[in-house]
Amino acid sequence: MGKFFLFSILWWLTGSPFAALIIILLVLYFLDLRFVRLLPDITKPYRRWRRLSALTNLLRLNPHDTTAKLEAARLLMEKKQFSAALSYLEEVASVMEDSPEYLCDKGTCLLKVGRVEEGLRLIEQALKVNPRVKYGEPYLRVAEAYAKLAQMEKALASLEELAKMNMSSCEVYYKQGELYAELNQKEKAKQSYREAVEVYRVLPPYKRRLERRWALLAWLKK
Repeated sequence: MGKFFLFSILWWLTGSPFAALIIILLVLYFLDLRFVRLLPDITKPYRRWRRLSALTNLLRLNPHDTTAKLEAARLLMEKKQFSAALSYLEEVASVMEDSPEYLCDKGTCLLKVGRVEEGLRLIEQALKVNPRVKYGEPYLRVAEAYAKLAQMEKALASLEELAKMNMSSCEVYYKQGELYAELNQKEKAKQSYREAVEVYRVLPPYKRRLERRWALLAWLKK
């Protein structure tokens, strides 16, 4: 009733039902962006493009800026431009080769461009140095790679290693559940979704906003 009343008021104010509907959808979108984050942020691609442009200009002036190259690589990975990201990562290999985060990023890019053995080797090297690097997400990349190779035992073994960790990332638990579901491990998938929801309940308020989307998706799946 309240929504219909609001729609009627907006229709009366704008003189158009279409304009009223668009205003309501925009309000719902920004409320979601502020409180729930279930919908994608439509401004993110633009902000990412601007930052990449700024980094490109910076690297023209200072082609040896390792920090800028790492940031550019990670932004390109978000855009799924893994070959371009790999080029930046290879340029800083001599400086960053001992960093678990770097090894994971490069390993992920190698997996995505089809150099699977190299990618797995780098990610497993990173996990030996720091098993909790990137909140356990590398275990997901390894499991995905083995699943695509039809090596299901190895894929499940990687997920089991992840399950042993006490994580604070709803996103990782949710994605773990998705992988278990793909591997037809339905009970383990449900357990991962439940853990995502349980983790969310004990998170501090500032982190809940970042994890709310994944907790809600997990709650819907469990």
